Amino acid sequence: MGSSKWMRIIPVAFVMYMLAYVDRINVGILMPYMQEDLHFNASAAGDIAGIFFIGYLIFQIPGGILAAKWSARKVIFILMILWGVCATLAGFVQTEGQLKLVRFALGVAEGGVWPAVLVLLANWFTIKERARANAFWMACLPVSAMLMAPLSGVLLKYFEWKTVLILQGLPPILWAFVWYALVKDKPSDATWMKSKEKETLLLDLEKEQRGNVESEGYLAAFKNKTVWGLVVMYFLWMTGFYGYTLWVPSVVGTISKDSVTVGWLTAIPFTFALIGMLLNSYWSDKRMNRIQHVAIPLIIAAISMVAGQFVSSPVLQLVLLSITAIGVYAPYGPLWAIPTAIIPAGVVGAALGLQNAIGNLGGYNGPKFFGVLKDATGNYHAGFYFLATALVLAAVMTYVLGKNLNTEKPTTVPAKKNHSA
Repeated sequence: MGSSKWMRIIPVAFVMYMLAYVDRINVGILMPYMQEDLHFNASAAGDIAGIFFIGYLIFQIPGGILAAKWSARKVIFILMILWGVCATLAGFVQTEGQLKLVRFALGVAEGGVWPAVLVLLANWFTIKERARANAFWMACLPVSAMLMAPLSGVLLKYFEWKTVLILQGLPPILWAFVWYALVKDKPSDATWMKSKEKETLLLDLEKEQRGNVESEGYLAAFKNKTVWGLVVMYFLWMTGFYGYTLWVPSVVGTISKDSVTVGWLTAIPFTFALIGMLLNSYWSDKRMNRIQHVAIPLIIAAISMVAGQFVSSPVLQLVLLSITAIGVYAPYGPLWAIPTAIIPAGVVGAALGLQNAIGNLGGYNGPKFFGVLKDATGNYHAGFYFLATALVLAAVMTYVLGKNLNTEKPTTVPAKKNHSA
């Protein structure tokens, strides 16, 4: 099959979600400046970083349904403008409360983007291609952190943190129009595809949908114990993941006080995270093993987190932060192949929605309790022990879920109208 859709859809989606992730995590590197200016403690900093995920929960499932029944392209276009406005407004706040409110609104706006992109990719890529499409798209997560950290560091050299937020909030509004111009909801709308390529793709997608199972809805997903196992596992992983991602710039800040240096040093762990994420996904596909390629990186991340509390050398600290980054990012590829292999086909669409929506509340849990422990102890040690514990529990839950792989056959992903997660 031709490569036009790969070159057209994936890069535009990559940049789009990269901008979303920048606006989500840039508070990590800006946090020390916010604390100094607005006078709040580490616990409040955890609230500001994590309250995004409370808002994120609200539009997850409705966003996916709206994208499937109306238009993923239009839903994402509207949400890009809304989140760009919210991200820009963060640069005009005067109080801690206002900053929390804007971060919450940013979470609401971004919450519908992830499921809408999954719906769009399901319209364009066959089941055999979808894992690679998801992997290429999700690679934007570490890439955005790699680029955001040095950029924020340089901008902080010349502007105050509020101006940096405004400058980083404007690109999504501009990119929304690029997105709308280049992306179509389905192949039949694409005038840039060759006729033969389009016909072949539409035929392949139609064949897949013939064998699909009607969705049993969210009630069936709520009653499924395996679904809740996935939700708990994802919650624990996101606790460790976002706790690490949003606080690592502050930890690097103990190595250097120069904003540019902190930015470049913060980019190093995320560079290794990108490499680890791609290699782990490739190796998982080659071995057709998902469980080990999720659980083992999480355990490695937990060990390196704990080890980092016993070293004082800046070089060793950076090495361990990099190993941790590899461990918390590497599961992204293989993880999303697990639900379709252990959950009945009629439930899997709703299950993915619940897993991503409720599980992402770990993004509040991690930064918040890390900040509380920082205030209580005066250092980062207890916070990292807490995050490491969450990652170990996530690994254990992954192995428990893996037992179902031996007894249940892989299922077919539901048709796009049900794929709302």
